[in-house]
Amino acid sequence: YVDDAIMKAKSVLESCRERDENPSKVIFGGRGLFERLKKRHINGKAYERLKQEWQERRKGNLYSRDDRSKKGNLNTRIEIYENGARLRINIGERKYAYARIQAGWKKGKSREGLLQAISTCGEAYSVELKLKNGKVYAYFTIEEDFPEVVVTKENGVIGIDINAYPNHIAWAEADVNGQLVSYGKIPMPHLASGNSNEREYFRWQYAHEVVRLAEEKKKAIVIERLDIRDKGKRGDFSGRESRRIRHNFSYRSLLDKVKILAQRKGIQVIEVDPAYTSVIGLLKYTPQYMISKDEAAAYVIARRGLGLKEQIPDGYMAIVEHLDAGELEGLKEHVKKTVKNKRLRKKRLREIDRVKKFIQSLGSEPGEESRPLGGTSLGACSDSYKLWRVLKVAVVMPLSPERVLRDGSVLRGVLFSGQVGRPG
Repeated sequence: YVDDAIMKAKSVLESCRERDENPSKVIFGGRGLFERLKKRHINGKAYERLKQEWQERRKGNLYSRDDRSKKGNLNTRIEIYENGARLRINIGERKYAYARIQAGWKKGKSREGLLQAISTCGEAYSVELKLKNGKVYAYFTIEEDFPEVVVTKENGVIGIDINAYPNHIAWAEADVNGQLVSYGKIPMPHLASGNSNEREYFRWQYAHEVVRLAEEKKKAIVIERLDIRDKGKRGDFSGRESRRIRHNFSYRSLLDKVKILAQRKGIQVIEVDPAYTSVIGLLKYTPQYMISKDEAAAYVIARRGLGLKEQIPDGYMAIVEHLDAGELEGLKEHVKKTVKNKRLRKKRLREIDRVKKFIQSLGSEPGEESRPLGGTSLGACSDSYKLWRVLKVAVVMPLSPERVLRDGSVLRGVLFSGQVGRPG
């Protein structure tokens, strides 16, 4: 099992690198649980249970990968007997231990038939054993054979932006040169309520709609490479309402279904960095094409999937170049008077302070008061996400300090004139 364990560890490290996380900070057993144990904020039986869970997570795992040449799994194999299913576990030197598998029930139906199907299908399957609360759970995975990819980004792409509120999938079609061809929305009303099984069913239905769209248009699909913690902070809600919506919604599950269904159809799926797609879409493409904020974000995702970078329009660059500390202080006073929600007000003020610090780093010597950036070379950082953050504060916040700005028509004049109304 050593080679299988090494392969599993390598996949964890590779996953960290894909998410731009530091692999050296990986803690087998879970960082959250490790931090709770380290604080020693609980004692007695509660602490012992926590310690047991930690030991089980670190040491109570056995992974056995599939073997395609043997059409199954040599080390851990399902065997069916008259009195039920058994898992044959290789313990070395051609000796085996046999464990009875209790398949469990779902909606009044036994899962024994599923175990029998896995054992007799002739396909290779991986097995992972996990120790939880003194019991051993077995997880079986069958690797699916997908057809060759025939629909690629050479024909253009469809960018997908998933939103928990309003609950819909916004999409935008772009040709191979990145020009907008068409756009639209797929409503998802059934994810806001219902039990978990119902929501799971409808996630599959919405994923099918996305893939059918790509199949009809013969375009590859571009989605965000999602860190669920970051995505959960986006939208028009915060606090308890936001947590309820995100709990019912499950971005990752929906995107995983899109990827699986697309692979089955031979459609290429491209994952891109999600940073500032909504901000860029709102500021740049909503006023240009008079499309919604979410459709504009989907268009940015599509262009990013084609490898295109977003340059900041001249009108916006003029705003950045003439922005100074005095204007930002005036904006802070405007936010203090306008925003009633205490938590949101603090958040907006922090955003302004970060922008002020960035502006000072570009336009002033250390220790000097910030001055307008006229004459400062911004070309080197014109595609920097930090400048889009500056524009979000300088352009969007004066217009809508309390709510996410969804009507981009007010930005049309700003985009071309390079002037935005400032709070008095």
